[in-house]
Amino acid sequence: QVQLVESGGGLVQAGGSLRLSCAASERTFSRYAVAWFRQAPGKEREFVAAISRSGGNLLYADSVKGRFTISRDNAKNTVYLQMNSLKPEDTAVYYCAARGGLELPSLPDTYDYWGQGTRVTVSS
Repeated sequence: QVQLVESGGGLVQAGGSLRLSCAASERTFSRYAVAWFRQAPGKEREFVAAISRSGGNLLYADSVKGRFTISRDNAKNTVYLQMNSLKPEDTAVYYCAARGGLELPSLPDTYDYWGQGTRVTVSS
């Protein structure tokens, strides 16, 4: 059972930056692909970015490509989401999720473990 804890959310002005962290309890965290999803009020949960077990493969939603960067430090059992040039439409609760295997799917139902989420609010 992998436990995930997100942190780093907060209130930021449009154009600003935040770095989210997803810390895992599992020592074998390197066996899991990890993704970030977000959910805005009244909307479905949507895919943001994913990273493979080794960090060699990355996947981004078109809406964040060029602004967000996902990375991981397996020695620290942590995945990061660096968010730059934030827009009001990035406002949401951000969740990290993990799954075993080599694939990097973008569907929430394909991930087995979830954190509790961290709120990001971007003011205009």
